[in-house]
Amino acid sequence: MAPSRGALGRSLHVTLGSHKGPVHVARYAKGTAKYILTGGQDRTIRLWNANLGTEIKAFASHGYEVLSISVAHDNAKFASSGGDRSVFIWDVATGVTTRRLPGHMSKINVVELNEDASVVASGSFDATVRLWDLRAQNRAPIQILDEARDAVQTISIDSTTIITGSTDGHVRTYDLRKGELRSDFIGEPVVSVVPTQDGQTVLVTTPDSTLRLMDMSTGKMLNKFTGHVNQSYRIRGCFGHSEANIVCGDENGQVWEWDLLDSNLMQPNPPPKVHDKVITWTEHHPTDAGEMITASADGTCKVWRHPE
Repeated sequence: MAPSRGALGRSLHVTLGSHKGPVHVARYAKGTAKYILTGGQDRTIRLWNANLGTEIKAFASHGYEVLSISVAHDNAKFASSGGDRSVFIWDVATGVTTRRLPGHMSKINVVELNEDASVVASGSFDATVRLWDLRAQNRAPIQILDEARDAVQTISIDSTTIITGSTDGHVRTYDLRKGELRSDFIGEPVVSVVPTQDGQTVLVTTPDSTLRLMDMSTGKMLNKFTGHVNQSYRIRGCFGHSEANIVCGDENGQVWEWDLLDSNLMQPNPPPKVHDKVITWTEHHPTDAGEMITASADGTCKVWRHPE
């Protein structure tokens, strides 16, 4: 029987298991997304072949844990951050850092490159977002956004908009063209924001065991998704294939799936336990209907597909 619309691939394809300690982040490469980058508490970033499950390269310059990775549009470079208080820019081919951007006063929870990788945004425990021009020789930030009152946990950036989420319970949307800021109070620490491709809605993950689909233009909640357990950790939820469903791991090692429109839990409910510890990150393949990755504090990243 063919999988239903938006149904997740739940058959384990490969386990990526070289990290020593929790894996905090797992990102697909751009384009056909045949490669995966993972970052963990062991201070390394690892590049994997998603199909074969083989490790291609390890990037080891961080002095502290790696919390965030953002891959450039052409896969030639990526940005990373963590406990080091500097943003690291890497050249994929040589495996070395080409730039380190200091300035934050504390650990950097998140980095995101813009669409052409000319600007990187970083969000820190120091409650600021810093924007850096990667084409300039100057290593000072071109802008500092200091509206948050607590740690910045998550950022989304496109050509005209920056969305940030903070422990202070707010989602902030910066319109770069108009120079305007809208702040929407969620009331819980915001640990992940993922907009839809059309920019009309954004998926907000909070550690009250809830995901919310918010209208970007009004700030109103369109839907909420519950059933999973997320009370203590930063967990990233995401959209499934074609944005027809919502996917999120939880603190019990289960991957949950909801229908986007009616917010009903999809089968299997409850889902099986697939990691031994909290699932910190879920990311769906950008084009393949069946594939997604999960990263966990159990030290592994797993690639999931529909059965062959």
